Amino acid sequence: MNTYNINKGIGRTVEFKGLKAQYLFIFAGGLLGTLILVMILYMAGVNSYICLFLGAGGASLIVWQTFSLNKKYGEHGLMKVSAKKRHPRYIICRKAVHRYLRFTVKPDAL
Repeated sequence: MNTYNINKGIGRTVEFKGLKAQYLFIFAGGLLGTLILVMILYMAGVNSYICLFLGAGGASLIVWQTFSLNKKYGEHGLMKVSAKKRHPRYIICRKAVHRYLRFTVKPDAL
């Protein structure tokens, strides 16, 4: 029986067969979703060869895509890309500069 080392030390991220951090969750969630989809299709009465083809194709697609994302972005790169999409590329300032420098005195509210 094979033994697999999942964690290689204190303070390091979890790594399994080269997959690091959030890619493990994408990998496991994708394979679980593919398994559930195949089970639902099989119970619905879809031909077993179609279920087998969809299961094998979906699982291989998940494995290939996860490893390619891990290779392309690295451990924290996918989070950096998603954070970069949330920030605007530039800030539009349509007011004149003197309007930002003008001070207004607010009356005291009673």
